[in-house]
Amino acid sequence: MGISIAETFRDGVVFITGSTGFLGTILLEKLLRSCDVKTIAVLVRSKKGLAASQRAVDIYQRAVFDRLRFEKPDFVTKIKIIDGNLEEPSLGFSTDDRDWLINNVNFVFHCAATIRFNESIQMATKINIQGTENLLELATIMNNLKGFVHVSTAYSHCPRSEIKEQFYPVSISAKELKKLIKRDENIQNFGADWPNTYTFTKALTENDILTYENQLPISIFRPSIIGCTQSEPEPGWLDNINGASGIITPLIVGILRTIQLSRNKKTDIVPVDYTANALISVMWSTVNRYKYSDEKNKEPKIYNYVSSADSPIHWDKIINYTFEAYHQAPPLETMWYIFCIFSDSRWLVYILRFLLHRIPGAFIDFSFIIRGKNPKMLKMYKKLESMTDLLKVFTTSEWKFDNGNTRELWSLLSQEDRKTFRFGFEEFDWKSYIKYTVYGIRKHILHEDLSNLPKALSKNQKLFWLHVLCIFLIVYIVFQVCWMFVCRNS
Repeated sequence: MGISIAETFRDGVVFITGSTGFLGTILLEKLLRSCDVKTIAVLVRSKKGLAASQRAVDIYQRAVFDRLRFEKPDFVTKIKIIDGNLEEPSLGFSTDDRDWLINNVNFVFHCAATIRFNESIQMATKINIQGTENLLELATIMNNLKGFVHVSTAYSHCPRSEIKEQFYPVSISAKELKKLIKRDENIQNFGADWPNTYTFTKALTENDILTYENQLPISIFRPSIIGCTQSEPEPGWLDNINGASGIITPLIVGILRTIQLSRNKKTDIVPVDYTANALISVMWSTVNRYKYSDEKNKEPKIYNYVSSADSPIHWDKIINYTFEAYHQAPPLETMWYIFCIFSDSRWLVYILRFLLHRIPGAFIDFSFIIRGKNPKMLKMYKKLESMTDLLKVFTTSEWKFDNGNTRELWSLLSQEDRKTFRFGFEEFDWKSYIKYTVYGIRKHILHEDLSNLPKALSKNQKLFWLHVLCIFLIVYIVFQVCWMFVCRNS
């Protein structure tokens, strides 16, 4: 399909929204390292008293850019900071920045969104829908635009058990939803089939793009649950505990002891570096498709970027691999030996939460109070349980995804592009990937390096015997209570 991916971006001007987010960070790093772009403009908002430029400087000092800093020491000179905010009208751009974007941008990657599952519908609509509409409006007057890729989610239509690479009808349009919000009317029932406002507003935004009256060279990219890096710029890099890491992190530090999860269900995780490579490849495909006039009036192409279609894995394997990696390198700061009961029964999990979370948490908080410290365990468990409740639709369900467009895209890449922008899942090694995840959590979330491994293993051995002792005591107490009950009634 014409020139290579790197050549497509050569001397081009890229605009990225969400560049400070998980995917946006890796996308920026990859483009700067593998493509000879002229400029990458990044949308950064001022936050907590820090100007956008200062926030950007702090971000580019992070370890994730170490490889880029070594290979291309002047990479910062190719980054242009655009101060803006998706929540504001016209994205909060200054007149100069807006004019510069209109006159210079060739490629737009729209990655920004609120991904909070419990976000209010008003705020999710403002950011995910209105923010996208504002960006589309700007894109229509960009003088040199070659391609626009909107990042959605593979779960945008999760009320369906099978999700194909196509648009689906929704009971309300984005325009109608905004009118209801403006009139402050009851809107709760419209998204009732969706588990959260994130997936619901993403579904509406997709249809917004379909019906957008000004035709653009645009595609929709739908990744599933994005996990840590597989290899670039280093294996196991991550900067958050969302998705699978939100389960694995509390599990390996000994806090999570029960969760509603179906071990026999397939899950769908994609490494963030593979996702960035696929996203760049989608842009390449979009630019090439829209060079031909017969493509201009067709509906935007959708790409489901998922792993389960080509390399399926069940939660049972994820858990087993996590336990194996934990035993090789347990965190030094772990609070207890790894132990968790997984069940798809909501009521059993509620009972186990009381026994395994609340009671131990209350004892620890009581010990804090005695020592004159602030209690924190019960608050932590409340937060943890709220998070796992938000994830339960993804830990107890599975979907059948079609990824024909993504497979076709992979087949169109040259051998060189496949090496540089790898995103295919043939012969994917899940065991190694989960090991990278555990080690990545240890390094980037818990801030522990492997130099403390001897101490960590020694501590873990002690925690194991303490865990065994506690189980023995509980069994003994239960046996004694039962024996007393039998004796009294005999």
